[in-house]
Amino acid sequence: MTRIRRLLFFHNFAFAAPSLEVTVRGFCTRAAPLDFTQIQINRLPTVVILGRPNVGKSALFNRLIRRREALVYNTPDDHVTRDIREGIAKLGDLRFRVLDSAGLEAEASSGSILHRTASMTANVLARSNFALFLTDARAGVHPLDLEVGKWLRKHAPQIKPIVAMNKSESLFDANDSLATAANEICRLGFGGPIAISAETGLGMHELYVSLRPLLEDYMLRVLNDEGDHENSHDEDSSNLDVDKSKLPLQLAIVGRPNVGKSTLLNALLQEERVLVGPEAGLTRDAIRTQFEFQGRTIYLVDTAGWLQRTKQEKGAASLSIMQSRKSLLRAHIIALVLDAEEIVNAKRSMKHAEVVIARRAVEEGRGLVVIVNKMDLLRGKHKSLSYEKVMEAVPQEIQTIIPQITGIPVVFISALEGRGRSTVLNQVIDTYEKWCSRLPTARLNRWLQKVMSRHSWKDQAAQPKVKYFTQVKARPPTFVAFVRGKTQLSQTDIRFLTKSLKEDFDLGGIPIRIMQRSVTKKDTSETSKNSHSVGRVVAERIVSDKRSILAE
Repeated sequence: MTRIRRLLFFHNFAFAAPSLEVTVRGFCTRAAPLDFTQIQINRLPTVVILGRPNVGKSALFNRLIRRREALVYNTPDDHVTRDIREGIAKLGDLRFRVLDSAGLEAEASSGSILHRTASMTANVLARSNFALFLTDARAGVHPLDLEVGKWLRKHAPQIKPIVAMNKSESLFDANDSLATAANEICRLGFGGPIAISAETGLGMHELYVSLRPLLEDYMLRVLNDEGDHENSHDEDSSNLDVDKSKLPLQLAIVGRPNVGKSTLLNALLQEERVLVGPEAGLTRDAIRTQFEFQGRTIYLVDTAGWLQRTKQEKGAASLSIMQSRKSLLRAHIIALVLDAEEIVNAKRSMKHAEVVIARRAVEEGRGLVVIVNKMDLLRGKHKSLSYEKVMEAVPQEIQTIIPQITGIPVVFISALEGRGRSTVLNQVIDTYEKWCSRLPTARLNRWLQKVMSRHSWKDQAAQPKVKYFTQVKARPPTFVAFVRGKTQLSQTDIRFLTKSLKEDFDLGGIPIRIMQRSVTKKDTSETSKNSHSVGRVVAERIVSDKRSILAE
């Protein structure tokens, strides 16, 4: 009971004093003044969460990163998590990279989903620094727990995992049930377990106490090996004036099931990070990972297959659909993946679900890149004609389906063969830089004088007098036209200005928004002097079927 009371005490006052003297596995230590919050993400230690299925690994992952990113669903007959999910854990003043893995079943049949996920977990474990072995306190030592222990000793003998008993909140009673469960878990041979509850947050301080010395020792070794590298990096990063187009890029890979989204993610990362296979709907979680390309940081999200949500979609499948829609709203650039073989068979580029994705991306003001995958299936003597037809017809049909955006980039690849990786990333970066572009006001007004003179007005007397034109926002580029008098720009005029902006400033392939405001003679001079007030104007909006949005 003393241990239980101490757990409850620290649960209420967790992390209040990081320099507190604590007892860790029989020896006394004082927290060193190592500030994990100041260490670069790519240099932080990596902790992977392991265990048999349905012990609460994803719930603990969400608790550590303080967000509900991983899908959590009570399904004893199925395994929700299938891929490796990565995040930055925030445990008090500790920071480390945490990996959520799929449930391990060492005796799974060869070729099955569980066997493939175990192989993927083994590859990630080889690159990890520490492991957290999670068990279910209510079930005691399950036979699968013993198998996971054997599997861990075989694949990572250099790692001594920290054992944690999850779901232990129900064992805090007067019958010493928690102590009995802890004694049973010791049979795994990895030392005494920590009693935690990922759902309620109970026992997080005990986890903090166990992890702190291990992570500190690791970081001190890393910093000592690197020497003065950290100081030189800090000097190089002292410039705080950063171009927005150089900030981390959020890229979401979306599309219908089984078009090759996960294969594309593995090709972009150049490693087997997510599960792929012939089965439709393998991906459930929206897997978010980070990598570098040509000195630029890219956050990449692989979503589950985009489906129309129906009453038949329940449980984990329903949660996957909702998560895919949220990922689209968070991204900067949307990579819409199409299946080349389906295009040939259906004799059209996009099905209804893909049209919905593309139009949703445009409505939300996101950059759009269309990727036609599985082009390798069209090569051959009898399909060479189809190969050429697809490359010619798809861009034309996409322009017809989405007339609001001209010049949507289309990339033809084979993710399975690894062909087209650089082309995809270069196109994504090019679209992102256009999406972040900002044009000087003086240049815009010089352009306005030229473009208005070549526009054919139906009624010269009723021609609107555009006195001022400026960009008030990027991501996507948003402009305001100050019109003198009561005459407003028509939709034809706005479309003309939008088209001219894209052609003259090379802004094709991204949404452009133009708002207008009426000004009188009195405030015309004030407007020219106070251009910063433009961002507070009230724009005229066009009512769409989804919601009130600005003219594209």
